Amino acid sequence: MRRTFSSLKYRNYRLFFVGQAISQSGSWMQRIALSWFVLQLTHGDSFAVGIMAVAQFLPFSLFGLFAGVFTDRLDARRLVVWTQVSQLVTAVALAWIALGGFAQPWMLYTTAFGNGGILVLDVPSRQQLTYRMVGRDALPNAIALNSSLFNASRIFGPSLAGVIIGFAGVGVCFTVNAISFVAVLLGLFAMRSSEFFPVEKFERPAILRGTREGLSYVRKQPRMRIVLGLTLVLSTFCFNFNVTLPVLAYTTLHAHAFVFGILSAVFGAGALAGALVAASRGRASAKVMIIGSIVFTGSELLLAPMHEAVLAGILLFFTGAGFTVWSANSNTSMQLAAPDRLRGRIIGIYFYAFNGTGPLGGLLTGWLCATGGTETAFLVAGLIGLAGTGVAAQQLRGKAPSVRLPRLRVPERKPA
Repeated sequence: MRRTFSSLKYRNYRLFFVGQAISQSGSWMQRIALSWFVLQLTHGDSFAVGIMAVAQFLPFSLFGLFAGVFTDRLDARRLVVWTQVSQLVTAVALAWIALGGFAQPWMLYTTAFGNGGILVLDVPSRQQLTYRMVGRDALPNAIALNSSLFNASRIFGPSLAGVIIGFAGVGVCFTVNAISFVAVLLGLFAMRSSEFFPVEKFERPAILRGTREGLSYVRKQPRMRIVLGLTLVLSTFCFNFNVTLPVLAYTTLHAHAFVFGILSAVFGAGALAGALVAASRGRASAKVMIIGSIVFTGSELLLAPMHEAVLAGILLFFTGAGFTVWSANSNTSMQLAAPDRLRGRIIGIYFYAFNGTGPLGGLLTGWLCATGGTETAFLVAGLIGLAGTGVAAQQLRGKAPSVRLPRLRVPERKPA
């Protein structure tokens, strides 16, 4: 248990963790409310939810490959401050649209696209900031704790969103999310720069040349290529719950927003359990990554014929657990294999593989839901995911890691 939460030794990380705990809950409320709002405005059009996924992830497709270069060029904490402020502004815009009573689908798509553009810089910059807060040795634990936090918020946020939508409407969810960003901003301003872990000095990279340098490094690392390949397959075909879950609740189960919130929360509970398992291990493991991927995609395959909420919830728990075990190990292995001067770019490339095909995956899943229901969508996701996992497992067999990924040990630096 002590090792599971060891990163909280560091004052800067504690401030970050508490602020994110509040902010992430608000962000999950907004995600749930936005998907449900689109279904309400379009009278249950599954394909419209797919279009929303396109709007959210298209910025990653267009700009995500270059995000890591900006992260390497700029101060991570300042960049995170600006991304959090920008997300606060988009939350206020959504609240104004919803509470004003004049919402149209195109307004939601536009706002989601803008917020997606902010997240292109926010995701790698928060990962880079995590490294600065806890250092190399504690990084596997901190990444897993970040995932734990994200998924604990996924339990509370959707559950609360389902209740609020039923009693007060989606506009209140957007308002609560806007207020929640104050907590993370206060934590960021309270951090002490003197307590950040140092990184090696390097020349700030140019955008195109820096991007090519990052891609060239990855191309020479066999294990990195395999991890990225599996990430690309799973994120494109399997991780489209922003489309499948609202359709599962609204169309397949003929349920209300509260059931949608509960299903999302159950997935989050499983994801939290998987993240805590990853945090307790304290190291990256290719074997555990493959096991997590099998549980993740196999559970999706079993979800295909489900028309009963309780059974669907049980399978979603295991889906979430497998997902975070896979993603925490793949993320950690990429970061630890990267040198300081390229870490931001490697993080950016990883999340480009994770989010860059979101528009394609969202449209495909929306089309599958519209033509064959969630039964077809989960069936396709499960089969392709298991096949991709099998190929990755075969390729990883017998390959030595590019760098040694250390077990978590107590860092020499004295925590605050």
